[in-house]
Amino acid sequence: MTILLFVAALQAPSQQPVLTEQASGVQATLQAVSPVNDSVVWVSGHAGVILRTLDGGRTWTQLAAPGGDSLQFRDVHAVSRDTAYVLSAGPGERSRIYKTSDGGASWQLQFFNRDSSAFYDCFDFWESRHGIAVSDAVAGRLVLITTTDGGATWMPAPPQAIPAADSGEGAFAASGTCLITRRPRYTWIGAGARGVGKLYRSADAGATWTVVTLPLARGSPSSGVMSLAFRDSLTGAALGGDLSAADAFRDNVARTSDGGRTWTLGGRPPFPGAVYGSAYAPDGGLPVLVAVGPKGAALSHDDGGTWTALSSHGYWAVAFAGPGRGWMVGPGGRITRLELPVR
Repeated sequence: MTILLFVAALQAPSQQPVLTEQASGVQATLQAVSPVNDSVVWVSGHAGVILRTLDGGRTWTQLAAPGGDSLQFRDVHAVSRDTAYVLSAGPGERSRIYKTSDGGASWQLQFFNRDSSAFYDCFDFWESRHGIAVSDAVAGRLVLITTTDGGATWMPAPPQAIPAADSGEGAFAASGTCLITRRPRYTWIGAGARGVGKLYRSADAGATWTVVTLPLARGSPSSGVMSLAFRDSLTGAALGGDLSAADAFRDNVARTSDGGRTWTLGGRPPFPGAVYGSAYAPDGGLPVLVAVGPKGAALSHDDGGTWTALSSHGYWAVAFAGPGRGWMVGPGGRITRLELPVR
């Protein structure tokens, strides 16, 4: 019996996360990641870098990017091995949306920002044809554009439908997760103004909004919500911090159990500085929420109440293909595959 138990223990899957470094072939800061499944993953970042793997990350291919190396692709949304969208963030004409339907062989310019005051940060899609993007506030309100035809047209949302913003308010183009959606029509946007984190919530695809101030630590004007993660339409987390306090441990996680109507303070991650990106591993039984930032990565099994350190390396974004496998990306072309025990 003792021998059988020993053999069974050796054969049992690891109950600890396994992190595997992968060779991206680039040195640019990677800022967004979007898996389609365990094999197909898209990644984007600075210097016009767009990467794709078809074999789970054993090999990565750099795709010819629109705009060459002049744009920062701070968000990517993958639909399939051949179809994906990328958002270039920046002031004025540097904010753009492109789409490929042939695996990156060619790109269609779908949106070109002509407002010099706008700076687009993030986008997301409820499904393949219906999406939304957000810019920092212009003339006292966040700017939203939506599409219902797969990006062939992007239409501005009526300003009167969006609550008034505070002076200097904006979202954070840190990881492509300052705006997230869930079916059928839920949308959440994280922002910051005057050192305070804010959350915009819509249950009707952006037709109407409510806004709340989150119980995060107040900081400098560069403070706020940088990443949002929801494991269903009710349970989620808002994470961020203060970009000017890279070595400080502060209360930078808030939790909700009612879809974002009300929030309570969560636990402090074990790495200092701001949280740039976050994601839930879907359908894994025990909740798994991963948070990443320039000073590390951490995991929570109680929706951000308590945390366990994963890595001291810097990351900007994280996303999952399923309950057992995800990817974290960051500076210096870093890509790390994260494998979790499925319970």
